[in-house]
Amino acid sequence: MTAPATNTAELDRAACERIYELMLTTQLADDTAREEAKAGRLQAAFYPVRGLEAVCAALGEVLRPDDQLVSTYRNLGDALAKGMPLPLILAELYGRATGVSKGKGGAMHLHHTPTGFMTTTGIVGSGLPIAVGLGLGAQLDASDRVVVTTFGDGATSIGAAHEAMNLAALWKLPVLFLCQNNQWGEHTPIAEYAGSTDLANRAAAYGMTAHRVDGFDLFATLQCLRGAVEDIRAGHGPVFVEAMTYRLTGHTGTADFSYVPADELAAAMQRDPAPNFRSWLLQSAGWSEDDVRAVKERTEQAVRDAFTAAQESPLPGPEELYTDVFATDLVTWEDR
Repeated sequence: MTAPATNTAELDRAACERIYELMLTTQLADDTAREEAKAGRLQAAFYPVRGLEAVCAALGEVLRPDDQLVSTYRNLGDALAKGMPLPLILAELYGRATGVSKGKGGAMHLHHTPTGFMTTTGIVGSGLPIAVGLGLGAQLDASDRVVVTTFGDGATSIGAAHEAMNLAALWKLPVLFLCQNNQWGEHTPIAEYAGSTDLANRAAAYGMTAHRVDGFDLFATLQCLRGAVEDIRAGHGPVFVEAMTYRLTGHTGTADFSYVPADELAAAMQRDPAPNFRSWLLQSAGWSEDDVRAVKERTEQAVRDAFTAAQESPLPGPEELYTDVFATDLVTWEDR
């Protein structure tokens, strides 16, 4: 089912500012992290999210603070959308003690309970069963919170993903399965590893509502995700959303991506979410050049400050070597 376009009148000025700032922050931080990785100053794996800015911004608009999210290693936009502070994210990428995982997890292990960013998984497809467990917890709590799990198209080929979707549909769990389909499984295009490239149709076979939406279209994606979250919150069971995008960079921050067809990449770049939303603000939302410039300059400064803070933060000390690795407070059965 293809989602309809949203009513743009639903976006007031405050929402427009949040969306544009999140898109710009994601794009600028992503670009800078790739530059740092290529220069050897960021000595850790980094997985770019360029192309996903509209999907992440829309997700941030429809979730409540108490909703929970399970992400993948390609998680910068997801983390920002859920409210995780950029300085904490970047400090983690640099392996610094001020990072969200004390500098010991890196991009693959972001975790920030205060914002409901429950975990990041480095194993493809492993986030879906975790989200199902959280969804079961929400159901048992009689809560109306929604659990979201984001993943790429490649994750839908993993057995655990199918088991998770089947169980969520069977038990009508409050889970949003958000497939950020960038059409590449590392170096392999989706048509070369999937017999059916309509992933939403595949998910519908499990007995859940499923939508396919243009992930480059902020408005269509926003309406689709808003409707999905409302249905889930109302107790109608899980929803699968396949947001169609395109990976605008390599698989990792330093990877060559010359294998990507030049015409496909050029066409996708024409739909780059942040520049296109900027055009909409100027042409349809009544914003002036000064308005968009103010948001851009504020965001650029915030990104610069966050990178500087991360680079200047201390490394974890040797006393942290075994912290959070082994249990320190043993609880016996009699203590329970």
